[in-house]
Amino acid sequence: MSKVLIIGAGGVGGVVTHKCAQAKDVFSEITLASRTKSKCDVIAAQIDYPINTARVDADNVAELFELIDRERPSLVINVALPYQDLTIMDACLATGVDYLDTANYEPRDTAKFEYHWQWAYQERFRENGLMALLGSGFDPGVTNVYTALAAKKYLDVVEEIDIIDANAGSHGQPFATNFNPEINIREVTAPCRHWENGMWVETGALTTKHSFDFPEGIGPMNIYRMYHEEMESLVKHIPTIKKAQFWMTFSDNYLKHLEVLQNVGMTRIDEVEFGGQKIVPLQFLKAVLPDPGSLGPLTKGKTCIGVIARGLKDGKRKQVYIYNICDHEACYREVKSQAISYTTGVPAVVGAIMMLTGKWHKPGVWNMEQFDPEPFLERLSVMGLPTVVVDGGEWPEL
Repeated sequence: MSKVLIIGAGGVGGVVTHKCAQAKDVFSEITLASRTKSKCDVIAAQIDYPINTARVDADNVAELFELIDRERPSLVINVALPYQDLTIMDACLATGVDYLDTANYEPRDTAKFEYHWQWAYQERFRENGLMALLGSGFDPGVTNVYTALAAKKYLDVVEEIDIIDANAGSHGQPFATNFNPEINIREVTAPCRHWENGMWVETGALTTKHSFDFPEGIGPMNIYRMYHEEMESLVKHIPTIKKAQFWMTFSDNYLKHLEVLQNVGMTRIDEVEFGGQKIVPLQFLKAVLPDPGSLGPLTKGKTCIGVIARGLKDGKRKQVYIYNICDHEACYREVKSQAISYTTGVPAVVGAIMMLTGKWHKPGVWNMEQFDPEPFLERLSVMGLPTVVVDGGEWPEL
């Protein structure tokens, strides 16, 4: 039984708190902290389990140190903003506490998604006997574990991966993002990179499109190639991979609005002067767009996130498709959240369980594919995200 400190009270933080409270075999005490304590109190009031709440500025190492030192958790689950990964890691090192997050660090002033800043903590965590688990969401996270499962059970050599993320749901709003608008738009508008023949190949954002026929009645949807951070760790830790691509669905309506916003400068992340003060246009846009947390009761439909892995088995070419289907309305009934937050929050809790029960635990900084995938996926299924494996099916080359 372990005490956990959750930092971040957005949609994912709410799911993480709900699911930790369900796992009473692992978590003895839960504290939820955020810059705005009232958000924590709202989440705590939804749960029939005692949840402690606290205020903390996750940009401030001293405040984080004070909170962690006072609470003395076994683990900190970071579901705050990616900008805050390093300050929370610093505070965990200073207080001697293990660390977990769902997305890699990025600087505020550059839309640059790379692991090297966090990988640089490897020796400090190892020397202090502490563990940091990076990217324990769905993508990154479960997609890394799916790739590791393909390498363990279905392919002798993994040569290609296509990570494909579909949100086949609808919230009925003219334009909204399913998670933090600032992070979402930075991610989507960044230049695309994919891995091919030992190097990164850069293309324009969302310029490569295919139609993909999703399983279980979802059907054909347009998918667009973009960069996503798990490819960086996967090609490092599974060096047989010759080609790695990430694909995501976007509606024509979403892309039309995004194009207009880009053209008028509203997606800029540099400061502009307005009314005698400096503002960042994207942060202003975030303030006027619908709060992703408000979309939960409005969203209907499903998500489908998975990995098509291709390579060799017994000397013959083979492919396997490993995926999950998640229903928006079922998620809202269970934890007051749509499936985008659910598919990120549940894997964070399962990663925490792997660490706290010792199934995945060694000092240092690690990515998900570096551990045995099977115990993680077994617990993930029990907690609401079952895995489907289509072994040897026919799927298009993308």
